[in-house]
Amino acid sequence: MDSGRQRGDWAGRRITICPAVGGVRFNLEEGVSPMVLSWKSGGILLGLVFLAAVALVKPIGVSTQFVIVDGILWNAVDPSIVTPAPGDEADFASTNAYLNKSGGAYAEEVAKPLNYGLVFVLAIIAGAGLSALVRGGVPRADRTMPAIWRANFGDAAWKRYVASFGAGFVVLYGARLAGGCTSGHMMSGMMQTALSGYIFAAGVFVVGIPAAIALFRREA
Repeated sequence: MDSGRQRGDWAGRRITICPAVGGVRFNLEEGVSPMVLSWKSGGILLGLVFLAAVALVKPIGVSTQFVIVDGILWNAVDPSIVTPAPGDEADFASTNAYLNKSGGAYAEEVAKPLNYGLVFVLAIIAGAGLSALVRGGVPRADRTMPAIWRANFGDAAWKRYVASFGAGFVVLYGARLAGGCTSGHMMSGMMQTALSGYIFAAGVFVVGIPAAIALFRREA
């Protein structure tokens, strides 16, 4: 190992890390897997994305769109859930109190799903997939579960799926109770110096760090 580079093996490919440029090395040569961004570079780029979103469109929020997708599916089965409401603050209303929040804003997003918020969430999924392809794909061993999960809870895929579903339910339920998630409340909120954003962020770290330490005691 020399002072500028570290080499290892990842899914049968050579890995090259170049710390001289913020921990980033985009090398697409055959046999060399490009690495992810360092936390510093990634943080700066993420901050710029949030700043651009606030300046050009509106603050970023993700968890609301899960509610919108639920509403779309519900409305497809029962069209009476969302109905036109000309003359109201929004052009649509809902018989469901939650979807009728904010003057029918959620109901309008259900009726017109191709909006900024839903497209943004779909773009997150597409961007993650593109990133994985650019990096040479996800190692086969990590497609079911990451190494740190395997080290702490074993190889049973069903445990990973059940835990992921349960944790996702709890996180989404909490996000909707709080009126926002880490993107909407914490990052977008703190950027706008909203008190709720700082309180939310403090809660995330106060609970998240001890929970991670307790659950993942073994290194991968």
